[in-house]
Amino acid sequence: MSIPVLDGLGTVADQYDLFIIDQWGVLHDGVNPHEGAVDVLRRLRSAGKTITILSNSSKRWSVTTERMADMGFTSDLYDHCVTSGEEVWRALHDRNEPFYEALGERCYMFTWEGDKSMIDDLPLVEADGVEDADFILNSGTPSDSTGPDSLHLILQRAAVRDLPMICTNPDFVSKGPDGELSLCPGTTARQYLELGGRVDYRGKPHAPVYQKCFALAPGHGSALAIGDSLYHDIGGANNAGIDSLFISSGIHAEELSNISDPAALGALFAREGQSPTYVMPSLRW
Repeated sequence: MSIPVLDGLGTVADQYDLFIIDQWGVLHDGVNPHEGAVDVLRRLRSAGKTITILSNSSKRWSVTTERMADMGFTSDLYDHCVTSGEEVWRALHDRNEPFYEALGERCYMFTWEGDKSMIDDLPLVEADGVEDADFILNSGTPSDSTGPDSLHLILQRAAVRDLPMICTNPDFVSKGPDGELSLCPGTTARQYLELGGRVDYRGKPHAPVYQKCFALAPGHGSALAIGDSLYHDIGGANNAGIDSLFISSGIHAEELSNISDPAALGALFAREGQSPTYVMPSLRW
């Protein structure tokens, strides 16, 4: 069956009450808002829709909302913001789940540019190496240096010790302002799983983060998830039993040059093992 290619979100917006929207690749490129994205949120709000920004960002929600505001996505344009980083921080703080109860206090960190804010206000100690760590906190993608400090060898040594890993951002890649794809912590986590490691995720496509979104909108009616990752956004929506809109200009853009070709769409969806309810090149009304 052919999947509808929408001219704009306005053609189906009346069918949904709750909109769960990805940020990076859908609303903005990390620096600039995508054309039409602010207008879409404004129109949804005017129509009385509930909007939750759901992001696989390693950052806590307060950092994410500040950055979004700098790009024009002010807090009046949505109802809630949920990030995988915030969910990890709360799980580490509360320690009321078996996986987290069993963790020690010494964490070996993977970070972006030395950003260690994930452990702010937490009773954790950064370990110098995996040999003296209780677990790995994977909140960024380190450069893969050579020799004994290479990422692969670090992961191998951690797997031998059966160190648990927490992945604060399950994304495999993100698309930057220049259109280039950059590796995200989800790729490192996947490598660790392949080595036999144990990984806990808090974001898309895993069920708990969708349960959080639904809990923030009690009594919501039909929901639509919007995102550019077939594995994370569309797969998460499918797992949660809600409709989805695939934005084709995001991380899959190079794989899909013509969204008007049903065969090309079908081949991409078959490769990824996920199919959306609708397709649109970019978020617009």
